[in-house]
Amino acid sequence: MLRQAQKVRIYPTDEQKQQLAGAMGCSRWWWNFALNKSIETYKETGKGLSRAGLNALLPNLKEEHEWLRTEVYSQSLQQTSLNLSRAFINFFEKRARFPRYKSKHGKQSVGFPQSVKITGDGIKLPKIGLVKAVFDRRYFGTIKTVTITKDSSDRYFASILYEIEACFVSGNGDKIIGLDLGIKDFCIAHDGTKTSKYANPRHFKKYERNLARKQQKLFRKQKGSKTRQKAKKLVAKVHVRISNARQDFLHKLSRKLTNESKVVVVENLFLNGSLMGETPKTAPVRNVKGMVRNHKLAKLISDVGWGMFVNFLSYKLERENKRLVEIDRWFPSSHICPDCLTQTPKIDLSIREWTCLNTTCGKTHDRDEAASRNIRAEGIRIIKADGTAVSASGGSVRPDRGRKTKVRQHPAKLETQSSPLGRAE
Repeated sequence: MLRQAQKVRIYPTDEQKQQLAGAMGCSRWWWNFALNKSIETYKETGKGLSRAGLNALLPNLKEEHEWLRTEVYSQSLQQTSLNLSRAFINFFEKRARFPRYKSKHGKQSVGFPQSVKITGDGIKLPKIGLVKAVFDRRYFGTIKTVTITKDSSDRYFASILYEIEACFVSGNGDKIIGLDLGIKDFCIAHDGTKTSKYANPRHFKKYERNLARKQQKLFRKQKGSKTRQKAKKLVAKVHVRISNARQDFLHKLSRKLTNESKVVVVENLFLNGSLMGETPKTAPVRNVKGMVRNHKLAKLISDVGWGMFVNFLSYKLERENKRLVEIDRWFPSSHICPDCLTQTPKIDLSIREWTCLNTTCGKTHDRDEAASRNIRAEGIRIIKADGTAVSASGGSVRPDRGRKTKVRQHPAKLETQSSPLGRAE
């Protein structure tokens, strides 16, 4: 069995919006109360509160606050307890920062772990009723949880988690592709025979003037006024357009590369080394976080979306039994001649072409193309060292023996997938 998420747009009525606002408010209040109670308990006893300990507080709170019993589904509060417990576990295992209090001005959400049904063109939620939804495809499986969210532009979404039979159509690609991620060109891909360059769309730049104009109007509005609320929504809509355009590009490119490949090799620029078998104490510092400190490149690096792209590649490859291999970010991919393997001294970023120092070679290389070729070669070396057979032409890769290398990133956000009866996007 496989768990698959689907995010759909929903259109609640005005009455349902009020009901959802009440449920989200109760869920947010319980999160903040439980977080504060956990902190106080830890200070007093040196021990935190478990999920069961938090749920044990709910009956008395419902007696004190009647709205906790009337405005929100009881299982939604227990789902919040589960989410807080997971947040603490992630913090102690150094996967996330300490849980923070939730604000009524930010993104709002409420979970429904059971008693949810999909009928026709709607989702039936406990205490809310049938809410209109737009499905681009259907799934045949068991609904595990449904999370309703409201974003800053007042749009409502339902994230549905299904448990389905694993049935994804795999692309017929059999190549090993090395990717060098950049700014001028989003990525340079080498598959053993040819090198392809994919231009950087620079989504933020397209909307920058429009965003600045709306932000100026927002700045002039009086705080607390209705006109300021309207101006704030207009700014949020521009950010939504940028985000949608970026995700659309990244999904399409990651899908294309997944269909063409059996293995994709990238540099480990995003997550710490704990995903590659290292302990958090010995793992390298996140490089992107350090790169954005450069005020000249910070905006471009934040806009390009390298981490999101690798996450999309990761889950697309994983569900089709393909592999994402990450090499050490300190590997000098752009300083090695891919023909004779002669390493040159560190080259300034302004130099885009360089000539091999080996007199018998003397070839001139494009910096990015050489990097993609070297990344691919290093990825093949890692796979062979890990006990996986790789054809010399970069063909099929099949597990043979030895341990499986944990060389992938966990997905942050999934695209909407196809029905098990249809094809994968």
